[in-house]
This record gives sequence, C-alpha cells and structure tokens, in this order.
Amino acid sequence: MNYLAHASLSFNNPGILAGNMVSDFVKGKKQYDYPELIQKGIRLHRAIDTFTDQHAVTKEAKNLLKPAAGAYAGAFMDVVYDHFLALDTNQFPDDSLAAFATQVYAQLTEQQSVLPEKFVRILPYMRSQNWLYHYRDTEGIEKSFGGLARRAAYLDDASGVFALFLEQYEKLRIHYQSFFPEVKAYASAQFAVLLIQ
Repeated sequence: MNYLAHASLSFNNPGILAGNMVSDFVKGKKQYDYPELIQKGIRLHRAIDTFTDQHAVTKEAKNLLKPAAGAYAGAFMDVVYDHFLALDTNQFPDDSLAAFATQVYAQLTEQQSVLPEKFVRILPYMRSQNWLYHYRDTEGIEKSFGGLARRAAYLDDASGVFALFLEQYEKLRIHYQSFFPEVKAYASAQFAVLLIQ
C-alpha cells in the first residue's frame, strides 16, 4: 500500500499515522529510536505491507502490470490501490478526501521534529502538491509512476506501465474492491492489538 492507504489505515491516531507514513525511511532496529506510538505505527505499516504482498488478489493484480513493470509490479500496484482508494466513496464520502489530506499534513507537520530527516524533506512537497488528494487523478498516477521509474534501477520509464494501467483499469478496480475491505479489517485488528500492548 502507498501513502494514502497507510494514512487511512492509521485510524485517526496521529502517532500511529506518523509511524505508518515514515516506516519505509526507518531501517531495522532504528525503529526503536522513535516514541512508542510511532514505533507501533511502523510495526502496523510493516504488517499491512506483508498482508498486502502475500494476498492472492494483490498477486493477481500485479500480474496485470508485470509485462511492463517486471519486478517493480508490486510498487506500482501500491500506487494503483491508492488511486482507487482516493475515488472510493465508501471510504471518503462527499469529497471528504480533501479534508482528510489536510488533516494528515497538519498532523505530520506537528510531529516533524521527531521524524526521519529524509521524510521531513519530502513532506513540504507532499503537502504543496497535495499528493494524497491527487491520487484521484490519472495525471497524478502518471506522475507517481514516473517517480517510481526514476528511482528504479532496472526500469527506464513508466510509460508502458501507465498504458497497461489504463488498459486494465476496470480489472484493477475490481481487484481493489475485493482487496481493500480485507486489508482494512486486518489493519483494524492489528491497530487494536498494538494499542493495548
């Protein structure tokens, strides 16, 4: 899952949100350098990623992108899931995504003094370009795909992946609709356990 999914699966807890959002910037035992709630958010993020990567629906969905994405199909699929989540009126009714995104940026900004430096450097861009909201737009997805390709060692550009995304759009949407309720239920159960530990 990508930034929007991890934010939404933090269940309105600012500390969990911070950990969930920065987990990819924290390696191994470095997680113990952070406040307890952020540590729990990091653990939640990792549990969500493991659940997502091992899920049969995700594996089927990745196969739709593999002809162009190859080994990076999982990373692109994370962005695809965020796209459909951003459009999901069950999760964000009445365009509440805009208010949710603003709240996330505010909560992360309030905690930036304890967040990893690499994440703090991208946070102003995330906020000013409103990444969370613009996952709604195919143009936003194309930009996100381009960013993935620039960071990938073995992928020259993302144009082929984006073309497959558009071609397989309805199938990918159905995969999201099948998968997201399950990952949300799983994350909710993990969240409840983490809060009482």
